[in-house]
Amino acid sequence: MSTETRAAGLPAQPGAPSWTTELRREDDALDTLAEEWDDLVARCGTATFFQTSAWQRSWWRHYGRPGALLVVLVRRDGRLVGAGSFMRRGGPFGGLTGLGAALIDYSDVLLDDDCADRAAAELAAALPLTRPWHWLELREVHPEAAVQRVYEHWRGSRRRHQDSLCQYLPGIPMERLLKRLPGKTAQRNRVKLRKNAEAGVRVRATPLDEVPAALEGLLRLHFLQWQDRGVTAEHRTERFARHLTESTLALVATGQAAVHQFHLDGELVAVNLLLLCPSRSGLYMYGAHPVLRDRLDIAGLLLSTALDATISAGVPVLGMLRGQEPYKQRWRPDRLLNERLLLGPAGPAPATVARAGAVRLRQAAVHQLRTRFPRLKEALLARRRA
Repeated sequence: MSTETRAAGLPAQPGAPSWTTELRREDDALDTLAEEWDDLVARCGTATFFQTSAWQRSWWRHYGRPGALLVVLVRRDGRLVGAGSFMRRGGPFGGLTGLGAALIDYSDVLLDDDCADRAAAELAAALPLTRPWHWLELREVHPEAAVQRVYEHWRGSRRRHQDSLCQYLPGIPMERLLKRLPGKTAQRNRVKLRKNAEAGVRVRATPLDEVPAALEGLLRLHFLQWQDRGVTAEHRTERFARHLTESTLALVATGQAAVHQFHLDGELVAVNLLLLCPSRSGLYMYGAHPVLRDRLDIAGLLLSTALDATISAGVPVLGMLRGQEPYKQRWRPDRLLNERLLLGPAGPAPATVARAGAVRLRQAAVHQLRTRFPRLKEALLARRRA
């Protein structure tokens, strides 16, 4: 077991609480911390499903690199009040990145709401970014994420860039949602929803013991629906299937996820995975048989069910997560950009500056592809399939 514990970095005041920080590097650190980790999740108002121990432990087991885990802990009088899990990068420049890679829509750390600012300062002081080539890169950071406090307390070099666009709808009944739309758009949606209701689709929330089979169906239908448009390669791997099943089982068991199955004429035609946390829900992944496109409004069917589940859970916002797919735009969602944060050592930090430059170049390239070569992706996918 590799553990480094020290007194907190800020000066102590007479009679003040005792603050300590700890660095954990053993591969099973997230497992041994699970109980108090989730206790902190419940006290962190910005925490999402991606910060739960269920999701983080599963991702680390299936995607982590042995020996590369770093968990930073902050304690106040022995109680965990701040935590962040990171992976050390390989290669000549090293550094840290958050867990999750491209599979998550929100990166963050955990801070107790009752002492979030001090805990953020202690966590910032404990980050082991001391050499000129060390840096921390966090992708997909919500503008109100807890780690934004850590960013403000960071005393070294720091950079902030735009990242993916996420979209949101209020957690309100469908009829109220339709009133947000222009008259003709709302009427078209009403017609489509009425057609769905008349088709006789049976919607069923999946009990825990049936979740693995339902997710197997989700992935099978997901491949079918995207096979002519280029399915995400990672979604076809066995490790993704194992991670999805393991994390979803744990989240469903604690009410932090729901899997809905849709049957038509006795046949499974769609499966949807909705993630839940107190601040928002998230339409994480779905699979729908291509034949449904000719018979039903798939987007309306899935959204109606997710909206009902979001309202039932008392969650105020339905997150449509990353992406600007046309089926999302018809609902006129609110739009908010995630951010990419870079933290480097104090003083000249050539690696951090170079990394920031690389981020800007990559963002410019993506913008060019989207605006000047909108059909390039489709052409490349068609060539790969040929």
